[in-house]
Amino acid sequence: MTKKVQVLGIGIIGGGFIARFHIKSWVGVRDADILGVFDPDAKRAREACALVKSLGVGEAKPYASITDMAADPRIGALWICAPNYTRGAVMEEIAHAVSKGKAELVGVACEKPLGRNVREAKNMLELARKAGLLDGYLENQVFSPAVVRGKEIVWARGAALSGPPYLARAAEEHSGPHMPWFWEGALQGGGVLNDMMCHSVEEARFMLTPPGAPRDVLTPVSVTAYTNCLKWQEPKYAAILAKNSGGKTDYLKRPAEDFARSLVEYKDKAGKILVVETTTSWCYVGAGLRLSMELLGPEYALQINSLDAGLKVFFSREVQGKAGEDLVEKQNAEIGLMPIVADEAGEYGYIAENRHMVQSFLRGVRPEENFTDGVAVAELLMAAYRSAELGKTLAFPFKGLDDYIPPVARGKWNPKSK
Repeated sequence: MTKKVQVLGIGIIGGGFIARFHIKSWVGVRDADILGVFDPDAKRAREACALVKSLGVGEAKPYASITDMAADPRIGALWICAPNYTRGAVMEEIAHAVSKGKAELVGVACEKPLGRNVREAKNMLELARKAGLLDGYLENQVFSPAVVRGKEIVWARGAALSGPPYLARAAEEHSGPHMPWFWEGALQGGGVLNDMMCHSVEEARFMLTPPGAPRDVLTPVSVTAYTNCLKWQEPKYAAILAKNSGGKTDYLKRPAEDFARSLVEYKDKAGKILVVETTTSWCYVGAGLRLSMELLGPEYALQINSLDAGLKVFFSREVQGKAGEDLVEKQNAEIGLMPIVADEAGEYGYIAENRHMVQSFLRGVRPEENFTDGVAVAELLMAAYRSAELGKTLAFPFKGLDDYIPPVARGKWNPKSK
């Protein structure tokens, strides 16, 4: 007798860059098929569906609305890969469809950041709870194989024999986002701090948390941060952004930060201070996206750098080709000695992340990385913005955290006007 295998039907909201990363990762995900895509741009939705079919990861079809896709009885969970400024409305439509009996879903997973500020992030969590949905926060870096395996080894050997780690560093750097809306503080929620430090603070917190322990064993007690616009406010580069956006993006008058640093102090259950140090940049010009992490303890150190690739190629200046990103995300050149990330969806953690979300939803349990973590990340990011705004270290949490919106998200930040 053949045992029937339960397969979860997935609908993806958004058909752009990050949705394609998830689709490509699905070749390593079991017990789930991508059956639908909704995007306001019908052409982009059709292209995403074509990619799904070409990879053999589902018979996806485009839907006219989120509600229509959620109402399809074949679909049991939705992945929110829509732009930051739409996620609140997207979640409201999902919750409404479920609460009104139009859809029967088990779960929803949302890309980072969960909200552009704490209030938005908490609203996402509350909507999921009211609709009775399991919730997964799509923070791929905590599922990266190097991060997961590195943490496992360091805690099993170094920490077990010499004591737990006390310092985690994380950096994400590249030459800037793909789409014009990412550069707009009001639409994205800020600049590089909101866009990429959401990865770094969560990956570092994960590394410092003992294996199997809940995240609240670490309590943030202070945040210190710095932001600036080092490259993209220069006239030459501001003109590029203006051109790419059809004149909408004005970094001479309304920039967002392209460089940010933060230092978060935590206390563990014994009252010991632990430190997370993060750096993020949209003004890094190298081979492409660079992710680097460190974890330091009494007698050990862990180091990860995504550009320390095992695969490299060399092209002479005689190899003249079209610009692209076929070697590494945010690729900046086509000639010279080039590192290649052979499986970006795997190395960056998307495969393991989506496998975990699918298996959690099938078992009816809340994923380990969930909307509560997304709220915690939003709180740290807003504290960082406030620290940078005031130019001083802030005790965490600060008064007014829930309602705080950074000046950059209000179009009121310009470092050259100081």
